[in-house]
Amino acid sequence: MTAANADLRPVLVGCGHGTRDAAGRRATAQLRLDVAALRPGLEVVAASVDVQKPGLPDVVARLAADGRRCVVVPLLLSAGFHVHTDVAQAVAASGGLAVAAGALGPDDALVDVLVDRLREKGFRAATGDEEPGDALVLAAAGSSDRRALDDVEQVGSLLAQRVGVPVTTAYLSAAQPRAADVVDALRASGRRVTVASYLLSPGFFADRLSRLASPGDDGSGYGVRVTDPLAPHPLLAGLALRRYDVAAAAAGWPVS
Repeated sequence: MTAANADLRPVLVGCGHGTRDAAGRRATAQLRLDVAALRPGLEVVAASVDVQKPGLPDVVARLAADGRRCVVVPLLLSAGFHVHTDVAQAVAASGGLAVAAGALGPDDALVDVLVDRLREKGFRAATGDEEPGDALVLAAAGSSDRRALDDVEQVGSLLAQRVGVPVTTAYLSAAQPRAADVVDALRASGRRVTVASYLLSPGFFADRLSRLASPGDDGSGYGVRVTDPLAPHPLLAGLALRRYDVAAAAAGWPVS
């Protein structure tokens, strides 16, 4: 790739939600570094839709003022309010110099990451006629936007197909059913429960979800296990780049 071609490639704006949690900030920053490492020469810059600076509108406006194109890649698992409103508004104000990529999810790569996290926690599916395996809950932050909930439910369906057991989707805010209520009902029925965290990084919601973990009273050593957030994971950077490539190609902009 020549230097001239590199100059034509749009900047990748890796737009996270934003968090005050130090571990969450590190996880999102590492994801951006991983994206840049996968595609040497591609400029990857940070932005957030909430809490953290620089804010997305400022980043897009600065690039547009310099006459530079950019693709905003939402480092978000579902396409809810932030994608359809915050990202869309920032792009619309760019004078045609910015386009928005899709959110990271739904995608098979995220299911791969979820399966890895389940393995790390020792998730046990039912085997033959033996005692039932773990009940499985996919827990997301939640949204008032039905489109975001549909995204989560699609991932839940994909995960159920992958691991071969039913998956109940649940939420920590803004939507029903609530994760705590689902876990309580499953425990009351005598089931061990594994909660698959459908959260990208540590932070407020991950802390809330982790408090659902509890020891068991059946000699198994646990009653409820909660997996870690998805990031960091090597598959996430490739997924973000695929979102960038699709959006840039749709705009007719070079990516290599």
